[in-house]
Amino acid sequence: MQTSRRAFFKVGLAGAAVLAAGGAAYRWQSAPAAAPGFRLSPAGQAMLTALVPALAGPMLPAEPLARAAAVAATVERVRHAVLGLPLATQREVQDLFGLLTLAPTRRLLAGVPPWPQARPDQVAAFLDSWRRHRLGLLQSGYHALHDLVLAGWYADPATWSAIGYPGPLKELS
Repeated sequence: MQTSRRAFFKVGLAGAAVLAAGGAAYRWQSAPAAAPGFRLSPAGQAMLTALVPALAGPMLPAEPLARAAAVAATVERVRHAVLGLPLATQREVQDLFGLLTLAPTRRLLAGVPPWPQARPDQVAAFLDSWRRHRLGLLQSGYHALHDLVLAGWYADPATWSAIGYPGPLKELS
């Protein structure tokens, strides 16, 4: 199939309009933040709860209660880690979470159902599509999600033994 320059521009403009409409809808729907920094909404928490098993799956405990506790602790450590970032970066993460939690943009950009109903294979396919996407912006989004979740996972000293890390040198602590 041959694509003309005119068709390419039309698709580009349509995509930009969809993203702008999604961003405007997100801003309109979300309440103004009391503080200028990052705020993890319940929808963002549900998204992270779906992402953690897809990114740290084999490392999570097999027992369901221990697995749920490990996922919840990782989500909390991600929230804490984002709060330690510069304000501009916190806003970027907030925007990324907003795009992925707003239903139309979540469907358009991630192709998954609401996060609590998303199966691990759907979440993994979404992450893999962003990791390999030809647009650098989506690849950056993947890397941000990947690094935040795995940093939250490995921030727990109980997880260090799985990778053979003995912890920081006692002389430095």
